[in-house]
Amino acid sequence: MSGLVLAGGGHSHALLLRRWAMQPRKRPQGLITLVSRSSTALYSGMVPGLIAGLYDLDSVAIDLRTLADQAGVALVVAEITGLDPVARRLQLEQRPDLSYEWLSLNLGAVTRKAAASESALVPIKPLEPALAYLSLQDQHTLDSAAPDSPFRVVGSGLAAVETVLALRQRWPHRALELQVRAEHLHPSMHEALQRAGVHQLSNEAPSRASTGLLCTGSSAPQWLARSGLPCDPTSGRVLTDATLQVAGHPHLFAAGDCAEITSDPRPASGVWAVRAASPLARNLEAATRGQRLQPWRPQRRALQLLGGFRNGQPTAWALRGSQLIGPHPLLWRWKRRIDARFMARFRRSAAMQSNAAMACRGCAAKLPAAPLEQALRDAGLAGDQVQPEDAAILPLQADQQSRAVIQSVDGFPALVSDPWLNGRLTALHACSDLWACGARVLAAQAVVTLPQAAPAEQASLLAQTLAGIRSALDPQGTPLIGGHTLEGRDGAAAAPLSRSLQVSLSVTGQCAHGFWQKTTLQAGDHLLISRPLGTGVLFAAAMAGAARPAALDTALEQMATSQHPLLDALLKLTHEQPGAIHAATDITGFGLLGHLGEMLSDPSLRVTLTANAIPALPQALELLEAGHASSLAPSNRNAWSLLDATERGEPPVTLLLGDTPSASPQARALLELLVDPQTCGPLLISVAPEVSQRLENDPMQAWRRIGVVHSAEAPSP
Repeated sequence: MSGLVLAGGGHSHALLLRRWAMQPRKRPQGLITLVSRSSTALYSGMVPGLIAGLYDLDSVAIDLRTLADQAGVALVVAEITGLDPVARRLQLEQRPDLSYEWLSLNLGAVTRKAAASESALVPIKPLEPALAYLSLQDQHTLDSAAPDSPFRVVGSGLAAVETVLALRQRWPHRALELQVRAEHLHPSMHEALQRAGVHQLSNEAPSRASTGLLCTGSSAPQWLARSGLPCDPTSGRVLTDATLQVAGHPHLFAAGDCAEITSDPRPASGVWAVRAASPLARNLEAATRGQRLQPWRPQRRALQLLGGFRNGQPTAWALRGSQLIGPHPLLWRWKRRIDARFMARFRRSAAMQSNAAMACRGCAAKLPAAPLEQALRDAGLAGDQVQPEDAAILPLQADQQSRAVIQSVDGFPALVSDPWLNGRLTALHACSDLWACGARVLAAQAVVTLPQAAPAEQASLLAQTLAGIRSALDPQGTPLIGGHTLEGRDGAAAAPLSRSLQVSLSVTGQCAHGFWQKTTLQAGDHLLISRPLGTGVLFAAAMAGAARPAALDTALEQMATSQHPLLDALLKLTHEQPGAIHAATDITGFGLLGHLGEMLSDPSLRVTLTANAIPALPQALELLEAGHASSLAPSNRNAWSLLDATERGEPPVTLLLGDTPSASPQARALLELLVDPQTCGPLLISVAPEVSQRLENDPMQAWRRIGVVHSAEAPSP
């Protein structure tokens, strides 16, 4: 059971995390988990400016992953689908339930369900799908859009006006119309709409527009009412008392657009969500310590600044109660300063950072190659007779390589704070060693080291971790047949607590069509890679606050995607064409160049890599060029020696830079990419040219050719 679960990444919870990052002593003890559908939260006050093109996405997004880490809180990126308040379980989409002792709801709101005639229009909330929809609509300009198909905004208030004026700035020539009750708008807004060329319709007027946005008011997510919590029958908002406790459920708190104080109802607004952050924080801290809660009475009226445009220039209205002032450019400048000051609160400050250097985790926590090789030599486990394979054939099966049973073991300290996702990543990473040998995984065992914590919290961490492991094994038909648990006794305090987890897996598999060795390259082969590189530098840069949230999301999505379907396709190929895979490995801690060096055991062979063909994850090369690197990268740079000329003059590996100057920062970044340690990294295979062409041309495959193998005597291709 997680001690405290924060459901939703709304403004109140974002400010709550900031408070605990700035003042760690106020943070409740034990395991705290934030569940959010996204790793970022968009600041609603700047979204119209984002729609208009005044801001980019990064400038209006709060990085919840970094904020949670700073606050010692685990982040689970998942969609919430329901709640069982009796069993105290939060239900997640395609994930096991998350149990809790205390729960805080700050879920935001969704657009009210549309009428049947408006079913083709896209709700403005949730914001992320609506923004993606607008990006698709950007192609419709005056030249391409049909004149009888305007873009329509349907709304009942000021949010619709703010949105349609932002769209006019975004699309200067596209036909726009606003369907709204005329009596709800101030004359100055009618004038602004007319100046902007927005056609106004009465709420009952028909329209032929099939594309548009719904801004028809908000309601709480529907699953809240289905959970049995007391909710307002119209808006679906959870009813709370003045302490922000849900009525009749003392272990539940709620704030923001999904909640309403029964004695002091206020409309859903970011203003009150921000104001609720402090009383919510104080009462959560008091409740978890068994202290008295303090009531909160929100102010009756709040000043709201609404952005717009006049003659193409930003302007704004000031609204307080029924009083409306503006529009005026000075109000816009005031609004912009307020928004900038709010977002500045989430930038890293000295109080939110540790002075201690942070070592990388995941596969980048491996022992460097040099001391590892020395230890293996000293232990008598290295030499000419020992090949650097990803997995070992069981001795009793050594004479039956066509159906050999093989084993491997792998693991690392938790890379992410989500125990389910960490379990999945560790399992996929361990299985990759077997896939690289042409083996399906038959069974697995796990060793999980848990942090010192309350028994219920340890049980929750273990259950989530094992469920994550099974999520990677079950689609392969692989059982988790056993394992072992340990409790860490080093007294280290990790932030968050789930980062103290360490997971290792022993995996057993069987080769279907022979054991694919690492060192059996052949002259004339093409080298194919299955996915982009760059996980090491992205996670290293994330600890310094330099990685963009979207880039980390892309990396995690790739890492959490199993590559066993690629193995199935390769096994089908080798069944049809025996011996099609000449050599194979997976790229992990020692980087592409380090693992390629293991493959080049034959001194008569050389490899030529094409730099611009080596795929990189978004922002990876940019970060490498800026000087970011994993803590394992310095030792991995020893593999650069493979690029140096030998006694024969030709280096074992040649890197073709194309038009990139060899002394440029871009070339340096490419060299760094070659030694970047990978977690859940790509497979690397060596195949004949005709097999390479077949795999590259298969639209269901992801293989990319990055180089060729040739003999030392032959000229480089």
